[in-house]
Amino acid sequence: MIIILAECHVEYEGRARSKLEPGDRLILIKKDGTFTIHQELNLDPVNWQAPGCKNYVELTDKGELILNSKKTKPKEEIRVYLDEVYTATYYNCIDTKNLEIRGYEKHMVDLAWEKPDLLEKGFTPTRREYQTDNGFIDLMGKDKNNTLMILEFKSRKAGTNAVKQLKGYVDCFNESQEDLRAAIVAPDITDNAMELLEEYEMEFISMDPPLDLLKQKTSTLDSFF
Repeated sequence: MIIILAECHVEYEGRARSKLEPGDRLILIKKDGTFTIHQELNLDPVNWQAPGCKNYVELTDKGELILNSKKTKPKEEIRVYLDEVYTATYYNCIDTKNLEIRGYEKHMVDLAWEKPDLLEKGFTPTRREYQTDNGFIDLMGKDKNNTLMILEFKSRKAGTNAVKQLKGYVDCFNESQEDLRAAIVAPDITDNAMELLEEYEMEFISMDPPLDLLKQKTSTLDSFF
């Protein structure tokens, strides 16, 4: 993992174009190609690339030091102009553990497996905790039209992180699966998350955790984004 704290300005070109003026930012580059840029405030990165991107450094004839992150399908590129580097750290992280579904989400998946019509009439569950390059899918199945469905469960109000997590799973199937539906399953969803969900052409399915768990419900930071 590479961690950089620097004053920088950023250009993005892909589905749209954007420019971020100079400021102090935290840049994270992970072994799987994940590339994120964080500002001092807010939970989510201001710019990011999903796993699988090609990341490299460029030194121009003008002496500009540029971090490039490129994705080919769809074609997207982030260029970070490092105006002043405050600190840069590299560490070969060792982490072989996978996140296990426990607690609220596990109970929701159990319920959906036993009573799939709670999600959608005609839905047939086929796989649980399906492993992809971007993590484990909570539940997979087929709708009444035999279309593959990928479902990400949240026991509380779903935020943008949940949507990005689901998008990562969808990206693993885009080249091999033409007909695909993806949905967040949660009691509620934030406005920002719903907007992002619609942008990605994904769905929201409203479902409450089992009644006995609702009494223990608490808020998390992600519920506000």
